[in-house]
Amino acid sequence: MNNFEFVSPTKIFFGKGQEEKVGEIISKYGYKKILFHYGKSSIKTTGLYDKIIASLKSNNVEYIELGNVEPNPKVSLVRIGVELVKKENIEFILAVGGGSVIDSAKAISCGAKVNFDPWLFNIHQEVAIECLPVGVVLTISAAGSELSNSCVISNEETKVKNGFNNDLIRPVFAIMNPELTFTVSKYQTACGIVDIMMHTLERYFSNVEDLIFTDNIAISLIKTVITAGKRVMVDPYDYNARAALMIASSYSHNGLTGLGTNVYFTVHKLEHILSGVHDEIAHGTGLSILFPAWAKYTSSLLQDKWLKFAKEVYGIEEGNSQENIDLAINNLKNFFKSLGMPVSLSEVNIKDTELNTLASLATTNGTSYIVGVKKLYFDDILKILEQCL
Repeated sequence: MNNFEFVSPTKIFFGKGQEEKVGEIISKYGYKKILFHYGKSSIKTTGLYDKIIASLKSNNVEYIELGNVEPNPKVSLVRIGVELVKKENIEFILAVGGGSVIDSAKAISCGAKVNFDPWLFNIHQEVAIECLPVGVVLTISAAGSELSNSCVISNEETKVKNGFNNDLIRPVFAIMNPELTFTVSKYQTACGIVDIMMHTLERYFSNVEDLIFTDNIAISLIKTVITAGKRVMVDPYDYNARAALMIASSYSHNGLTGLGTNVYFTVHKLEHILSGVHDEIAHGTGLSILFPAWAKYTSSLLQDKWLKFAKEVYGIEEGNSQENIDLAINNLKNFFKSLGMPVSLSEVNIKDTELNTLASLATTNGTSYIVGVKKLYFDDILKILEQCL
């Protein structure tokens, strides 16, 4: 086990009706003027918007609104938010939504304290040393941004999607009511299930062996998500299954399932190239396509990890090692398919003629590589993408 540092300071308010306390919670923290940040129409059609406004008003919390966050959140809106926060002397940012809204809020919180373009954080030219506090009312179980230290933003001009990590951007609190996810569509629910699993799978399949505590937590979380995921696809109003997914979302990406390991997030980096170019591709969709191909390409380097996964998750013990590993990977791929998720590039209308361009973007025209259990150069990435066709 590697040495590690771990912090997870976010206070969770979990359960039915907790969102109605948001104004009281913010007031107790001492914040009087906030930015209320959200997506498009969904929180208004579900009635959540009205609940938030009523709670803020009843607790004398002044608010300025900024909506219209898109999936794959854009730096252009972040820039607008930064200027608004500075102009209005905002003290706190409330993100009401899923990972896109939360990441947008985090980016604004960092940009509010500097006099340069917030995009510089995402391309790692600057590091945040101060930011505005952020709180969350979670509406989608997926990204885990409500407890994480990560912030992923897309630049629609350059077609680059990139993230940065900083413990300063971990939210102060997260309000988590599973009922708020009842109305999430089957497709978005499935995208979320894949994303939750990937945050742990990418930590588990790393080149540090014999992580008894960490690996067992990771495998238990994966099994939980598979069980709960199957249930919510049948009954979207299954409260306990939705609750399990919501908790798993948070603890899959706060660092717990990666204690003591090497965390590369190779497939996430590949996916950021894909959805950075193709904004219409949801993050979970890109991951469901790419992960099985990456897994087959690198499985020989992670045999012990895969054999334990095959045994503990799918009960696969008979047969030779590579057969068992291939079967486990196919079972995972079939689970994604059962959720209605694409598992090939052709399903999202990407043809073989585009693969060279994607591999070039991933490797800065062949001059760099993506780090991982195996360094992925241009030819490696091209082979993985070809498997995805």
